[in-house]
Amino acid sequence: MEKKFSRRTFIKAALTTGIALGGGLIAGCDGSDNVPTSNGLPIKFLRQIVTKDSTNSRCIMWQSDSPLTAPVLEIEIGGDVKKIPALNSTFTDDGTENFQYTAQIDDLKPNSTYEFKIVDGDKSTSTFELKTYDENKFKGIIFPDSQSADYDVWGNTAQAAFKQNPDAEFFLNMGDLVDNGEDRFQWEAWMTRVEEQLQKMPFAPVMGNHECYSRDWQERYPISYLNYFAVPENDDKYFNRRYYSFDFGAAHFVVLDSQWLELDVFAPGVVEAQKKWLQEDLLNTKKAWKIICVHRDVLQYKINGRNDWLEGISSVGVEFMPEFDYYNVDVVFTAHLHTYRNRGHIRNFIDDPSGPLYILTGVSGDVRYPGLWVNHTLDKVVAPQPETDNFLTIEGDEKTLLIKSFLPDGTKLDEVKLIKT
Repeated sequence: MEKKFSRRTFIKAALTTGIALGGGLIAGCDGSDNVPTSNGLPIKFLRQIVTKDSTNSRCIMWQSDSPLTAPVLEIEIGGDVKKIPALNSTFTDDGTENFQYTAQIDDLKPNSTYEFKIVDGDKSTSTFELKTYDENKFKGIIFPDSQSADYDVWGNTAQAAFKQNPDAEFFLNMGDLVDNGEDRFQWEAWMTRVEEQLQKMPFAPVMGNHECYSRDWQERYPISYLNYFAVPENDDKYFNRRYYSFDFGAAHFVVLDSQWLELDVFAPGVVEAQKKWLQEDLLNTKKAWKIICVHRDVLQYKINGRNDWLEGISSVGVEFMPEFDYYNVDVVFTAHLHTYRNRGHIRNFIDDPSGPLYILTGVSGDVRYPGLWVNHTLDKVVAPQPETDNFLTIEGDEKTLLIKSFLPDGTKLDEVKLIKT
């Protein structure tokens, strides 16, 4: 049976085993310099967000320090300049009003390059580049938990990954992007470290438990996370944007919500809602690969020096691993435990080559749990201990899927190749 721990209880347990934890609130990190502008229109944190199919559409979001009048995104498509009015998506959190805008671009063509700019009255930004990609081949970068006490480690890990993979077409973060979901300084610190890449390629976020904490470490609804990232709608207004799916190349990615422990008090029933939605979503995809991304891990680990956490299957695993078996999911990526583990293929909760491949993705921030977890019976590959930051790449086409894990210096930790028969 899975042991239920709050963050505060878990930290107390970790400290009793001699673990040094990062975390805590950031002070004095004011975020980004404004992106390049012309004619005096200052905006910041411009970001591309994945859509249902990023080969033919893109969601563009940005912020400003003061309200804009009537911003429009201008883009040339097929020789015509298209003017797309921006939706005012301003929201208030952490006592601050975030002046934010969103524009959806449709009717794009695969394997194409476009330029766009933001215009507000007689002011405009410089142009930004937007690329669409192949409907078959694809390559992305996957980052594990990036929550930090100091986001420099996250920034260094991310920039090393982008430098080593200049052909990456999108990137994904597996949840716990920040240590505290209400703290706006942490969100700005996170975005500042990857601002250039957010402008250039689509981003796919996964919601973690740390997105669901207030500044006084109480569970709360993830206001900032849900507003900062206008991911594809899931047609469920009750849980909108908490889980979603998108296509990229030959792969269908499903991003699940594992935060019912924190959020059921605000909006109960997300487990059953997701199962119902997942059935329709996975049955309707025609993509070669079905890939799941969920923050909390599917396995439960024994903790060194403690007898109250036993090896087994977590509540996420109990609820969803049978679903992954039934719908023939190919790969399941998880996070939350800040360690890299390749479990190989699992079906019916046991080692089985016919089941999905399960990979616990590791850590990309500076929060460490050295010596905490006892290796699980299902672990096949474990990153060298004590663990440091890492990232993964995923690339493929309709017949092959290649997953690699690296340290920031380029040292390869693991590699798995799947063949679609």
